[in-house]
Amino acid sequence: MNRPTQVLHAVDQSPHPEGLTPPTGWDRRGLPGWTYHSPDWFDLERRGLFLTHWMLAGHVADVASAGDWLTYDILGERALILRGRDGALRAFHNLCRHRGARVVDGVQGTCRSALVCPFHGWVYNLDGTLRGPARPDSYDGMDRSAFGLKPIEMQVWHGFIFLRFHPGPQPDVADWLSAYDADFTAYGAAGLEEATEGKDRLAPWSSELPVNWKSVRDVDNEGYHVPMAHPGLQELYGDDYQDLSLEGGLNISVGRFGGTPPRTWSVRNYERLSPPQPHLPHRLQRAWTYYGIFPNAVIAFTPEGAQIYGETPLTVRSTRVTGRNYRFADESRQARAARYLAMRIDRETSKEDQQLSIWSDESMASSAFDDFHLSDLEYGVRRHHDELRAILPFLDRATAPAAAELDQWAEKALLTRPELRSNQPVP
Repeated sequence: MNRPTQVLHAVDQSPHPEGLTPPTGWDRRGLPGWTYHSPDWFDLERRGLFLTHWMLAGHVADVASAGDWLTYDILGERALILRGRDGALRAFHNLCRHRGARVVDGVQGTCRSALVCPFHGWVYNLDGTLRGPARPDSYDGMDRSAFGLKPIEMQVWHGFIFLRFHPGPQPDVADWLSAYDADFTAYGAAGLEEATEGKDRLAPWSSELPVNWKSVRDVDNEGYHVPMAHPGLQELYGDDYQDLSLEGGLNISVGRFGGTPPRTWSVRNYERLSPPQPHLPHRLQRAWTYYGIFPNAVIAFTPEGAQIYGETPLTVRSTRVTGRNYRFADESRQARAARYLAMRIDRETSKEDQQLSIWSDESMASSAFDDFHLSDLEYGVRRHHDELRAILPFLDRATAPAAAELDQWAEKALLTRPELRSNQPVP
């Protein structure tokens, strides 16, 4: 892999005006190890990061028809994305207004005409309004209009669904991700379809790892490890791989294939079957492109399909890694075969990354761990850490602050950032 000499704009391949190459003498350290295993710090991340930033929940293809629903859970909050009879997409807290039970249970599903709470049978219309409680005669003059499902802020961009549980510092999604607009338009991202047909093994997936979420993101934010740790990707890309850093917590990784004769069955047949895409600009043809979205998600495209993946923190030392796969409309048999092979290569890569995340996370609790010493090829890791430093305090400390200090910061922040108010910490 060659040392990067400049950061390129993904849209026009000219030097990006905001892009950064590693400056001379840049600080090669990462976040201090205690931030990966402090429960008190994890609660601060919950309140000040995950619940106040845009979370990538899915694609409109996942809720294509009236009555289709999709859930998204993170750190004590439960979201329900629902397609109404009027065709509108809405997001609500997945929380019955009676006693707080889940209105729907599961990752994804559909209902014919209404949602029925499985606890006591309250019935909600597909626009979130309350149709009626069970045994309405047991409520004295209940105003049903006051008991609809509580809405959650939602924005849809190029078909991708973003949720935010509390107001936060990021701008509207369309403004924030505008650097990706031309690429996503070229791909026709808004018209993607689910890739879950029949016995397709590319259905939504998840796995749980005994690691802090940042250990997963650290691995994914650099390609320095690809030649050593990912033989399949290395064979596919060769040395034609590049990590690009943009502002706003965004990053792009591009791997171009077809430059060297492949040896393994999956890569050889993938390159043979991957269909030409003349509608794509040259830079996106014969390329796998990953679009990083701060703080915890990626949208990835190949010439024959797309996927989203990311990490959902569960506790300070456990993380659920999830992914969903999509295809282009009017997919040919050849394109489907290529998409399957691409995901086969990617599945092996994901397994390899998960093991790297475990090893990395273990080191954070070791007395021998001094700090990161990052390569220029790992500048994306530093950029992600700097985004966290801009939001949360104490990240220049070598040792963990006392819980009282964290509480004091949170109390002061509440005066100017009311979105940090939350219920009890998740253990």
